Amino acid sequence: MAHDPASHIDQGSLSAIFEGTNTITQPVLQCVQVKPIAGQQGGPERYRVVFSDISNFVQSMLASQVNHHVHDGRLRKGVFVRLKSFQTNVVKNKKIIIVLDLEVLEHLGESEKIGSPQALDSKTEDVQPQSTTIQTGGFYGNNAQAPQQQSIPQRAATHSSSTSHANIYPIEALSPYAHKWTIKARCTNKSDIKTWHNKNGEGKLFSVNLLDESGEIRGTGFNDQCDALYDVFQEGGVYYITSPCRVQMAKKQFTNLNNDYELTFERDTLVEKAEEQNGVPQVRFNFTSIGDLQSVEKDTTIDTIGVLKEVGETSQIVSKTTSKPYDKRELTLVDNSNFSVRLTIWGNAATTFDVAPESIIAFKGVKVSDFGGRSLSLLSSGSMTVDPDINEAHKLKGWYDAQGRTDTFLSHANAGASVGAAGGRMDPIKTCQQVKDENLGMSEATDYFTTRASIVFIRAENFAYPACLSADCNKKVVQDNDGQWRCEKCDRAHPKPEYRYIMSVNASDHTGQLWLNCFDDVGRQIMGMSADELMEMTENDKKASENVFQDASCKAWVFKCRAKMDNFQDQQRVRYQVSAASPLNYSAECTRLAEMIKMYSME
Repeated sequence: MAHDPASHIDQGSLSAIFEGTNTITQPVLQCVQVKPIAGQQGGPERYRVVFSDISNFVQSMLASQVNHHVHDGRLRKGVFVRLKSFQTNVVKNKKIIIVLDLEVLEHLGESEKIGSPQALDSKTEDVQPQSTTIQTGGFYGNNAQAPQQQSIPQRAATHSSSTSHANIYPIEALSPYAHKWTIKARCTNKSDIKTWHNKNGEGKLFSVNLLDESGEIRGTGFNDQCDALYDVFQEGGVYYITSPCRVQMAKKQFTNLNNDYELTFERDTLVEKAEEQNGVPQVRFNFTSIGDLQSVEKDTTIDTIGVLKEVGETSQIVSKTTSKPYDKRELTLVDNSNFSVRLTIWGNAATTFDVAPESIIAFKGVKVSDFGGRSLSLLSSGSMTVDPDINEAHKLKGWYDAQGRTDTFLSHANAGASVGAAGGRMDPIKTCQQVKDENLGMSEATDYFTTRASIVFIRAENFAYPACLSADCNKKVVQDNDGQWRCEKCDRAHPKPEYRYIMSVNASDHTGQLWLNCFDDVGRQIMGMSADELMEMTENDKKASENVFQDASCKAWVFKCRAKMDNFQDQQRVRYQVSAASPLNYSAECTRLAEMIKMYSME
């Protein structure tokens, strides 16, 4: 520990920073207070910190990426820090610092407040905030004074350099109480123009996701602002956006960004394309691994990255509410957690998708669904990046080339409440005979279990049924006299059905056998193709169809099942329904058996 830590503090640096005369690029200061800031429930944590240079002290706010210093206990009252990257502003005549990056100087230890620092207040005439950002590659610009700006309509964006913008705010600091601000941010996503018609009239809108080093925020333009700004914003471009621009509480149902607030562009909001396109992050991810999806709540929005294992064909569904058709395509992703997941992309992204299998894709803004087990859906505000130049992608590529290409993957399909190794409730592992001996499913409550067994027979009769094409319907349709397939629930007719599996398989282990019922997602896994494809094969090439059934037999699977009493033709029987299935992972099974042996403490 240093004998005199006060000698390391850059005394007078705070005043010099705000006056624009500071020559110390990374000032050393003492932390004299740390307090959490009350925010919106479920929003990001925020902390207010007071820093002292012995002569003065100043209020500061930590950007969210710096919060970990508080969480791990390093940033606390009395310690010494080096500010590596920061932004200064004046809000209501109060000088503040937004800290983007810092280093806690642990070798200096901690001490009581040194000296008697005075508050660094703004002078009455000092109403124009100054901007100083250190070591950010020119991201926030320099200290040049901003010329007085006229209220310019947004008809077109001009090119602007950082020298014309002194009052650069980090996105993290925006709030309804901030005035006369400019942000410099990259447009990471731009939506299509959407229209609406209701009893109050009609209109249109579009939205963009904006990113800088401190955070992200969503901006939306309505009607005239939609016309004026839609062609101005281009994905990947960097822009200056200057108030007046409304900052309001975010409507979380429409955004996947971690910000309490969102922007609404107004008539006089000024949008200018920055000449300097570098120094602003391209995109910020907070990845959730595929193996961890079972621990994520339904309807949560996440980011994920994986290897593209399979690419499905484009199909179309019809919305029950609007009767509009929607294009979709299903992708299968895998990662080094040895799990796979089905991810659906929609609209233009589905029809124009042209990515080679085994590419690495990073998805930002995907919604977690429990329909048919854990699955993912790319939101309209989300984005995907193919083979991104980030560490996570390089690690996945190395793993896949080394071993992943030949690995067997567990599936989240229909995992429901029975999630086992993926997280959540661990269902007991039972042999076929134990299921019968313990009378699982004989009580009023549903019983859940996992069994490891090999398929010895698949009933080829009635393996699928014709289903409705409407979104989320899946009810059986009946062919009428004019050849149309009618759904009684939707009261709609379709030119053809979508066949879905409803299979019965006989699974056997060393103790006995069980008849298991499998729905569409599990059927696709077992048969290796859709029910539509197998039905067409059955009608056109009976021999090829029989070979598919034969090839699917005599394979070992891990079945997650629920057992419940069922009434059939006035007789009660136990029905075993498969909620998820995955090929037996021999490596994982060996590990499980080895752990069981250890429990017996055998030498």
